[in-house]
Amino acid sequence: MRLVLSSCPPDAAERLAAALVEAHLAACVTVIPQAVSRYRWQGAVVCDAESLLLCKTAADRVQALCAELQRLHPYTVPEILVLSADSAVAAYARWALEQTRPPEG
Repeated sequence: MRLVLSSCPPDAAERLAAALVEAHLAACVTVIPQAVSRYRWQGAVVCDAESLLLCKTAADRVQALCAELQRLHPYTVPEILVLSADSAVAAYARWALEQTRPPEG
């Protein structure tokens, strides 16, 4: 199991989360609103209000999830971090795996 983190503008968070779950790329996307990110961009230090997306997915769906997130994301260089969640509770990991399988038929 993997956890994919991405920050995004607050007005894009729900759209991105819905797209990833509806495409069976993420079992669940938790949107954490009201994050503040401070970073250097194009030579200036910037401080922006953002939302943080916590995307739970199966290891074999990470590449597709990241590609879709990059395609839909409004940033030129979106933050996309992939963390291993191999120590997840077995029942949750099974559920996440089931949810990231496209329906048959």
